[in-house]
Amino acid sequence: MELSEMENKLIFKAFKAVDDLEMCKKYLEGHVSVLKDYGITNITSNNNEWMFHPQMYCVVAINTQNELVGGIRVQVADMITPLPVEKAIGRMDDTIYKVVKNYHENGGVGELCALWISKKVAGLGISVLLTRAGISVTNQLDIKTLVGICADYTLKMFKQVGFQVDNTLGTNGEFPYPNSTYVARVLGIMNAESLESAAEYDKERMRSLRLNPIQNHLEKETSESILVEYNLIIP
Repeated sequence: MELSEMENKLIFKAFKAVDDLEMCKKYLEGHVSVLKDYGITNITSNNNEWMFHPQMYCVVAINTQNELVGGIRVQVADMITPLPVEKAIGRMDDTIYKVVKNYHENGGVGELCALWISKKVAGLGISVLLTRAGISVTNQLDIKTLVGICADYTLKMFKQVGFQVDNTLGTNGEFPYPNSTYVARVLGIMNAESLESAAEYDKERMRSLRLNPIQNHLEKETSESILVEYNLIIP
């Protein structure tokens, strides 16, 4: 099937944040807009500092009108700039600093963060597609472990792609974040290389994206198919 025949088509592009500040500005604008729709204004990583971090990487979704309609980031820990999860829950449980330090010293660690999806593509399963893509690019980075923080409504999806709740933090793994209305959990993929804890189909897709980071694939996460043109090589 020719790309032009597909009504639903997106381009997924990976890049280092400092290499494309204009795209980063569009990313921030879209993310802020989505958070405001949910009445959330106090996300700790919701600023422009990340754009200038030399160990920040992005995957963005671009529609056929060349509009940014979603994104996800990976921040590699350098033990200088705290990971978003450290900023988010450190004041509630300082054990997180020891957890990150341990992962950093044992193969490297990064955080999958700042996932957002525009209302324009809601209901197409873009969240899981971007999450898989974000995890997939970590084989190009110097990390063995991937961590993250998620709310109740995304917990099932994150478990599906291999994340596991760290019950040693907070109250059995739970925190009131970003405010008392929401419950968040700190998650970890214990082995971002093998992806052994992911569901079989998710593991298959992520391994495919690692072997062939430039590919076209007809994704069917919902009843509506979408063609994704992947370019996940980080220059």
